[in-house]
Amino acid sequence: MLTSLFLCGALGVLLVPVRSQLISVCIEEDEDLRVDCRINPKPNKITSYEFSWSSGTKESLINTNVSGSAAEVQFRDKSEVVELDPYGYRMTLKGFTNTLPHNTTYMCKISGQVQNINLEKEQLQPCSAVSQFLKTSWSWIVPLLIFLYHTHC
Repeated sequence: MLTSLFLCGALGVLLVPVRSQLISVCIEEDEDLRVDCRINPKPNKITSYEFSWSSGTKESLINTNVSGSAAEVQFRDKSEVVELDPYGYRMTLKGFTNTLPHNTTYMCKISGQVQNINLEKEQLQPCSAVSQFLKTSWSWIVPLLIFLYHTHC
């Protein structure tokens, strides 16, 4: 009983800092780059988005719906953005997987809120359901808690 109590307490402490990622980057089956941005927009505000990446000191705007801004010429007609349910946006970029910089910071901005993730080219994973499930850190802890509860109670 004491072991179960200690184990559940330790896992409870581990759960406090855990949260799912608001931005994820992966490679689709057809070799397109996919960036999902799950920022919840602020209420009563027109939802705008910007997707960009930076390598070194140069930031490149890939796609945007912000008035007065435009994607760089090399990305025009190569990217598309769709809205995600219940909120967020997914940007897909065609034809750049083989020419990605080695170390890249991917950024998304939704209604002024910014998220970014820094990845090396070798860290990019396929966009399979399993890899996306494992990317969200909370998703593997819940089954672990259930398993441990049943084995120690």
